[in-house]
Amino acid sequence: MPHFRTARVIAPCRQADPSATAVRPAALLRGEFTARAAVTAARLSVTALGVYELELNGTVVGDHVLAPGWTSYRHRHRYHVFDVTHLVREGANAWGAHLADGWYRGLLGFNGGTRNIYGADTGLLAELHIEYADGSTDTVSTGADWRWSPGPVLAAGLYEGEEYDARRAQAGFSETGFDDSAWEPVRLLEFDTGVLFPADSPPVRRIETLSPVAVTTSPSGRTVVDFGQNLVGRLRIRVRGEAGRTITLRHAEVLEDGELCTRPLRHATATDRYTLCGDPEGEVWEPRFTFHGFRHAEIEGWPGEPDPADITAVVLHSDLRRTGWFSCSDASLNRLHENVVWGMRGNFVDVPTDCPQRDERLGWTGDVQVFAPTAAFLYDVHAFLRSWLRDLAADQSDDARGVPPVFSPDIPVITPMPIPPGNPPMAGWCDAAVIVPWVLYERYGDIEVLRTQYPSMRDWVDAADRIAGPGRIWGEGFQFGDWLDPAAPADDPGRAMTSSRLVATAYFAHSARLLARTAHLLEEKDDAERYHALAESVRDAFLGRFHGGGGRLTEETQTAYALALSFRLIEHDAERAEAGRRLAALVAEGGHRIGTGFLGTPLVCDALTETGHVDTAYRLLTQRSRPSWLHQVDMGATTVWERWDSMLPDGRVNPGEMTSFNHYAFGAVADWIHRTVAGLAPAGPGYRRLLVRPRPGGGLTWARAAHETPYGRAETGWRIEGGTLLVEILVPPRVTALVDLPGAEPVEVGPGRHSFHTPFAAAAR
Repeated sequence: MPHFRTARVIAPCRQADPSATAVRPAALLRGEFTARAAVTAARLSVTALGVYELELNGTVVGDHVLAPGWTSYRHRHRYHVFDVTHLVREGANAWGAHLADGWYRGLLGFNGGTRNIYGADTGLLAELHIEYADGSTDTVSTGADWRWSPGPVLAAGLYEGEEYDARRAQAGFSETGFDDSAWEPVRLLEFDTGVLFPADSPPVRRIETLSPVAVTTSPSGRTVVDFGQNLVGRLRIRVRGEAGRTITLRHAEVLEDGELCTRPLRHATATDRYTLCGDPEGEVWEPRFTFHGFRHAEIEGWPGEPDPADITAVVLHSDLRRTGWFSCSDASLNRLHENVVWGMRGNFVDVPTDCPQRDERLGWTGDVQVFAPTAAFLYDVHAFLRSWLRDLAADQSDDARGVPPVFSPDIPVITPMPIPPGNPPMAGWCDAAVIVPWVLYERYGDIEVLRTQYPSMRDWVDAADRIAGPGRIWGEGFQFGDWLDPAAPADDPGRAMTSSRLVATAYFAHSARLLARTAHLLEEKDDAERYHALAESVRDAFLGRFHGGGGRLTEETQTAYALALSFRLIEHDAERAEAGRRLAALVAEGGHRIGTGFLGTPLVCDALTETGHVDTAYRLLTQRSRPSWLHQVDMGATTVWERWDSMLPDGRVNPGEMTSFNHYAFGAVADWIHRTVAGLAPAGPGYRRLLVRPRPGGGLTWARAAHETPYGRAETGWRIEGGTLLVEILVPPRVTALVDLPGAEPVEVGPGRHSFHTPFAAAAR
C-alpha cells in the first residue's frame, strides 16, 4: 500500500522572505479528524520540507529529533512510519506539528553560508491510515482543511540556535476543542513524491544526559557551565522567574583566558534564548530545532544564581548500536580511545559530518573514508553508511563526468579556499565512493552494498582514469592532499609535505584495485580484468615517477611511505623491507612524532607494523610531545582535534580559521589499536573468519577488545606475566579464528573460548 495516497504538502501561507538573511521562525500547523469506531490499527507516515515535531491528541509522536533528517532531498527524501494505534481514539481527534527550516531551508555551508538550498518554503506531509474492527479503513491526511499560526519559536537555525518565547506558546494546539479561529488556512505546495523513500537508517535521538561538573564565574564576571566532556546536543533548563525575562545560552568547545572561546565557531552563533512565561510552578525548556558542539555554556539572565541541578546537557546523535570496546593498562590510551568514541558520536548526526560546532557540519567524504573502519568496529553503521552512500551516488549522478562530491549531501558553498568551481576531483575524498562500500563489505559481509554502489564506484575510477590520462599520474591543481599535516601553517592547511601528485596517484591505484576485486566478486569478468590491468598500470606509473629504487621513494615523508606500503604499491619483499626501514627512520628522525595529515595518519602505524617496526608504531602512538595523539590528551582533550595543534601549549587556540576540537579523522588510528594492540580483526567478510594477532608493546601490560560481529560477540584479551604472554579469546558461533601470537606458530580454532600462552620479552622503551 502506498504510504501517501491522498496527502498534500501543506505550508504556512506567509513564510519569511526567501531572500532574508536572518534566522527564521518556526510555525504551528493543526488539523482534526474523526475515527468512526474503535480503532484496531493506525499507522502514520510523515515527513517535512524542513524539520518537524508532530503531536497527536496532545502526545508527541515518536522520539526522533530533527526529523526527517538530512538527505540529498532532490533525489532521496526520507519519511518515517509510526504505529500510533494507542494515540487514536474513537470519535474526535486532533493532530498538529511544529515546523522549522532545518537543513532544507536553513543556513548551510561556511564563509557566510547559503539559505534556501532545497526550496524557499517549509512544508509538512502526513497521512494516517486507520483500520477498524469490521475490516473497514479510513485515510486522513494533510490538506487544505489544515490551519496554521506563528508559534513560540521565534527563530530556529542549526548554526544560529533557537529563540523561544514561552508567552506565545499555544497549549493544547494538537488536542480537540482547541480554538483555532484566529489561525489562517494553509497553502498547498507542489511536490514530487517520487523522491520519497522509507527511512533506511537510524534516526537522531536523545541518547543520554550529562550534568555539569562545575559552574564558575569567568574573569569578566560571566557564569560558565562546564560539562567535563565535549559533546553534541543542547541544554535543558529548569527555571522559575518573572514573565518576560530572557535567559541566553551560548555554547563553545573550549575556554581561552577563562572566557568562552567562540572564534572557532566562525559564523555559527550557537546561541539559544528562552523568554519565561512566569509560571509559578517553574518552567522546563529544551530547544527543538538546533544542536551545538560544546563542552562549556555561558548563561546570562538567569534569575539569581543557577543551581547546577537545573542545567542538563542532552546528548544527540544517530541512534546507532554500540558494537566495539577497547581498554588497556595505559589510562592515556584509554582516554584517547574514549575521545575517538565521543568524536564519532558527535559527528554521526544523521550524516557523517566533519565537525559539529561551526558553520560547516558537512558530510565530508575524505573524513569518513579514513574513519569508516574505526566506525564499523565501534558502532553498527551498516545501515547508516549504506544510506549515506546512496546519497553520495545520487549526488555523483549530477556530474556528467562521474565525479563524486567532496561532501554529501552536496550543496553549493562559498569558500575562501582556491577550490575550482563545479565538482572538483579530489583524491582521497572522491575515493570514498569506492573505499567505504568496500569497508562495509569487509566488516558486514554485505555484497549487496557493493552491487548497489558498483556504478558509482566504477564511474569514479573511470573519471580518475580520464583525468590522469595515459601517463596515469594525476593531482595537478588544487587538492586537499594530505590535509592538515603537522607542517601545514595555520593559514594554509593544504600545504603538505607530501605532493598531491603522489597522494592522488596512490589513491588511484588503490581504488582501481578495490574496484577490480569488487568486479570479481560480482562476476563482472570483463570489468575485473580491465580494472586489474588498470591498477597494475597505475602502480607501474607510480613506481616510475616516485620510486627511487631499492624501496626508497623520491619523496621522503611518512605519508609517502605509508601510502606506498599500505596500498602495496611497493610489493617486492626486499623493497618493502627497505621502505619500512626508511619509514621507521623518518619517524625516529622526527623524534617519534607524527608527520602525517588526514590521509597518511590512518596508515602509518599499519605500514610500520607490516614491515616489522611495531615498536616504532607504539612509540608514535604513545608520544606525548607535540604533535601527537597523547599531546591532545595531556592538554585535556575529550574528543579528537581537527589540527594536531588546535590548542597551543600555552592554552591558547590555534589562530587558523579552521580549528575544530571535534574532528574524527585523526582518530582513525583506533582501527590499528583494535587490530594490533588488542589483536581483533576480520580475516573474512563480515568477520566470518577472525584474525587474532595482538602485538604487545608500548609498555602495556594488558589490553582487551570486544566486538559484536554479525555472528555474535568476539573477544580478545592479553596480559604479560613473568615473561609470558597470556591470551584469552572468544570466537562466535559458525566462525573460525586464526591465532597468530608473537614467537608462536599460527593455529586455527573454532567457536568458543580459548586460552594460549607463549614466552614474551617486552621490548625496552
